[in-house]
Amino acid sequence: MTFQQPHVKPTNIELSCTEIGGLWAIYLQESMTVCFLTYLLHHLQDGGIVPLAKEALQISQERVDKIKKIFLAENFPIPAGFSENDVNLAAPPLFHDTFTLSFIYMTNRLGMINFSFTASNNVRLDVLDFFKECLHTSTEMFGKAVRMMLEKGIYDRPPKMNYPDKIEYIQKISFIDGMFGGKRPLNAIELSEIFFNIERNYFSVIIMLGFAQVMEDKKLKDLVLRGKKISEQQIDLFNNLLMEEDLLGTVTVSMEVTNSIVSPFSDKFIMAMINILNSVDILLISHALSLSMRADLTVDYTKIIAKVMSYAKDTYDIMVERKWLEQPPLTTNRKSLIQS
Repeated sequence: MTFQQPHVKPTNIELSCTEIGGLWAIYLQESMTVCFLTYLLHHLQDGGIVPLAKEALQISQERVDKIKKIFLAENFPIPAGFSENDVNLAAPPLFHDTFTLSFIYMTNRLGMINFSFTASNNVRLDVLDFFKECLHTSTEMFGKAVRMMLEKGIYDRPPKMNYPDKIEYIQKISFIDGMFGGKRPLNAIELSEIFFNIERNYFSVIIMLGFAQVMEDKKLKDLVLRGKKISEQQIDLFNNLLMEEDLLGTVTVSMEVTNSIVSPFSDKFIMAMINILNSVDILLISHALSLSMRADLTVDYTKIIAKVMSYAKDTYDIMVERKWLEQPPLTTNRKSLIQS
């Protein structure tokens, strides 16, 4: 009787749920980024941005390849993700050149948040090293994007504030009030969260405007326009908060959408990107909520989260209905095995 020799791996430490979940999610996101950057680069004419866009594309492609290599070594199914089938390079440019810079800036800013969180959940050293490298490269790319945006005059710095004269401690319970007059000024943490929420929602408005402009399916178009309106409502709310504090509202980007009506992306791709934007919105608004110490901000953030979650559910439902939502790996159904 002959026995087949089992596959010998460099290490027999299998991937845990946190490593599987992290790698699986990043694979989908990076395969999406590869598609988006490939399209942007195809039409990009600004010679100053081209090298940075090529570097960003190479980094995302390398991340996809590395995750694929890890999964193959584990005999783990490679996620479908997104491919050249989701991109139409023949479509005219949907965004002006400066949007490529905005896209690199925003994806790497969000990447820094995501990779640091994901890395902290992983203990297998090769996977941890991978996420550490991702965090490092995203930080570098973020810095390069900021530098170029400053050079081109398209980056709006966060609001300035006067330095305090001394260290102070909170003296009154009313520090957290703000519902009925007598609001204290925003503190530095609250102000920074408001600024970056405005910035992120301007990015979402541009994405949604471009997608709505090229989408032919009326049901999907209406859903995209609803998401755009939610982002615009957040921008108005946060800008009004700044104006009430005698701080100027902020507009962080210029109009970066062309007049093209030809979709460069599949409907599945567009809805998947909106699904990711919804997740990011819920995560970062929740983060802002956890750091806010003024009651009116707490109320505002709670209302926003409820509205975005309702929108996210509708986005999720239509993706499931059309069989566009790839299922994350599930744990073994022990009850089913026992009953079989």
